[in-house]
Amino acid sequence: MRVPAQLALNEITKRYGTRVVLDRVSLTVRPGERLGVIGDNGSGKSTLLKLMAQAERPEGGEVVTVAPGGVGYLPQSLALPPHATVADAVDAALADLRALEARMRAAERSLGAAARGDADDHAGLDAYARLVAQFEARDGYEADTRVEVALHELGLPGLDRDRPLGTLSGGERSRLALAATLASVPELLLLDEPTNDLDDAATAWLEQRLRAHRGTLVAITHDRVFLERVTTAIVEVADGQVRRYGDGYTGYLAAKAAERAAQARAHEDWKEELDRHAALVTANAGRMQVIPRKTAKAGMGTGRWRGRSRAHGAAGRIRQSRQRLQWLTDHPAPPPPEPLRFTAALTTTGAGAGAEVVALDGIEVTGRLRLDSLTVRAGERLLVTGPNGAGKTTLMRVLAGELRPDAGEVRRAGRAGLFRQDEPDIGDVRASVRAGTPRQPGPADRTVLRAYAHGRPGSLDEHADALLALGLFRPPELGLRLGELSYGQRRRIDLARLVSEPVDLLLLDEPTNHLSPLLVEQLEQALTGYRGALVVVSHDRRLRAAFTGTHLELTAGAPA
Repeated sequence: MRVPAQLALNEITKRYGTRVVLDRVSLTVRPGERLGVIGDNGSGKSTLLKLMAQAERPEGGEVVTVAPGGVGYLPQSLALPPHATVADAVDAALADLRALEARMRAAERSLGAAARGDADDHAGLDAYARLVAQFEARDGYEADTRVEVALHELGLPGLDRDRPLGTLSGGERSRLALAATLASVPELLLLDEPTNDLDDAATAWLEQRLRAHRGTLVAITHDRVFLERVTTAIVEVADGQVRRYGDGYTGYLAAKAAERAAQARAHEDWKEELDRHAALVTANAGRMQVIPRKTAKAGMGTGRWRGRSRAHGAAGRIRQSRQRLQWLTDHPAPPPPEPLRFTAALTTTGAGAGAEVVALDGIEVTGRLRLDSLTVRAGERLLVTGPNGAGKTTLMRVLAGELRPDAGEVRRAGRAGLFRQDEPDIGDVRASVRAGTPRQPGPADRTVLRAYAHGRPGSLDEHADALLALGLFRPPELGLRLGELSYGQRRRIDLARLVSEPVDLLLLDEPTNHLSPLLVEQLEQALTGYRGALVVVSHDRRLRAAFTGTHLELTAGAPA
């Protein structure tokens, strides 16, 4: 029997200004499915979820939702002013339950009035019974208790309901919204990055809670462990389209590996056919050379000749092969992107394993970092962990030579490459265009290609070939300006520069942030072949679990 759809998107198109974010997208979600939505930053994942929640409307197409048990939508940020209270945020997340309870109380009052007037109201009684059944099915009486339980599990026990939201940190507001959304127990849950700002214990509780959810789940996330443990299917958003993969995250990785293998086979077949037709043209052209242009006509005597037919077999084969060559040239089968590779410069003295690459003695950055000693040697791998504000990024900047400490000594040999968690403000081309204000040319106006090539020798054509071979950008994207890109797209430029320039010390500060899970998988694979010294700061559970090397935990700017 065909299972009815819980959620259906039919030929959806969504654009912002002239930019088409989703182009005639169709997707069906069945009851009880748990979908993980992945893709690069700026690909349209949050837009897709807003359309599902009907928080925005498409320019074309139709969204159909069948969820009698309610829809719970968690955006990345609360759309409430700073003076709003915690209670206001809870009420907003429980809005449909609050509305259902209000209708139920109104029906109670109507029945009471009818009873005082000695009137029978069978229709009103039936309506009230239906409302009570709906409210009890949603376990509405326990909703506020569930909020408190969820807040406790998410690290916000006893949060005062009268507290203004402006006094909470961004992470606290996110956890409050998540707790209230879960407490509404909706039939359809739509969550945008629910694991952001959660520690490992809170994330583990969330995963268990979502696996036990009796309804349908659609969640955007970069957390690969979450994808493994929770989702039953994956939806990838890219280039204005969505593509669905079954069997959870494991099935997604297997399907992407099969796609890559198929692309490699198609490229090899294309090359073989190209070579074969080129050889046929050459071989048949050689045969043409030995055939005389004229030959004696039989029975006509000497001196009478006829021209060689232009329909001769060799000439026909040459024509066909040339036509096929032209078609193959106009329709190439590109090879799959080259695997990412980090290359060690190995310029340190005694570049073998054990050579000192960087050493810190008595380092202090006032109010941010205090470290008695740290030495990183060639071939060594170091994982740095700790809560937000522990000094991890400060340490990375000191190791890279970007930040001079207030006290202590830094000894550095060879070249360091830093993949930053954040970036300088490069401005926003789109903002100034919208405002109609003139701007002086600057970094935001650089194209993707020129940003990749900046400060490097060689022609732009050479840099374009090198960048495209990495598979991080498509040809049409090389002309986009930095100010038009999402943060995740700009991080890919930094990653491209880093993997294409040898360094002795590779410093990766939260390298999985804002990158698609598939690109993170490729990044991890690239690290296995890197021979230089490696220091990684990461909250990514999968990366930390697979990490082999030493571990430094920082708390309040000092080793724990």
